[in-house]
Amino acid sequence: MVPMFALHDGTSIPQLGYGLHRVDPQEAERLVSEALEAGYRHFDTAHIYGNEEGVGKAIAKSGIPREELYITTKLWNNRHHDAPAALEESLEKLGLDHVDLYLIHWPLPGQGAYVDAWKSLIGLREAKLTTSIGVSNFLPEHIEQIEMHTDVTPVVNQVELHPLFQNWKELDAMRVHNIAIEGWAPLGGGAYDLTDFPEITDAAEAHGKTPAQVVLRWHLQNDVIVFPKTTSAERMRENMDIFDFTLSPEEMSAIVALDEEEFGRHGPHPADYEELG
Repeated sequence: MVPMFALHDGTSIPQLGYGLHRVDPQEAERLVSEALEAGYRHFDTAHIYGNEEGVGKAIAKSGIPREELYITTKLWNNRHHDAPAALEESLEKLGLDHVDLYLIHWPLPGQGAYVDAWKSLIGLREAKLTTSIGVSNFLPEHIEQIEMHTDVTPVVNQVELHPLFQNWKELDAMRVHNIAIEGWAPLGGGAYDLTDFPEITDAAEAHGKTPAQVVLRWHLQNDVIVFPKTTSAERMRENMDIFDFTLSPEEMSAIVALDEEEFGRHGPHPADYEELG
């Protein structure tokens, strides 16, 4: 059973889900159907991924009651001034009347529109087109601007987070604001091989698990919400099989010690990223 993680707006989110970043739109319906069969109920997609329609088709065919599902999508960078229309387009593709969580995908500080976009998300929540609202890739200074201009704090911030890039100083700053952390690229995003690190492989051997299962368990025990992406039905089931063991404090600390700080980042830096396309 996937644990539910409480958010500060009184709702809750499954702590483990299925991510659709870089999932081929032509494969999305099949893969989401397989994930549903494997027991996943939390799905993280985005407009820019181009696979919302496939997610929606799989949900519609599943027959699973809507209230048992948790669906996240995101506002892309060129729609900061147009969030209501952007969400309506996403809802049409998903075949839903609301999403559970809507995120601003990147702050784009050079564009200077993320506060206005956030105000639009507040309106979308009030219109019940999304149950909760949050952000992705925001730095503490971006959160401060939101809180300075509105009275609504994001429920989550979805950020790059994996053993070589942990960024705890900024994450702790988010948690001071009661913002939950979602980790993208939780297994490293293919930038390195988990089996290269004895700190991970020793724990995997000790618990009879794979290195990926150990790292996902490490995230959960750090109170991080994760949604690993895979195109393998077997790996989907494997990623769900992480609730029958617990890493020791020593095993947890050994993985924390792998942090390379900024050298470990492999995605764009939020202070510099300004991609609109």
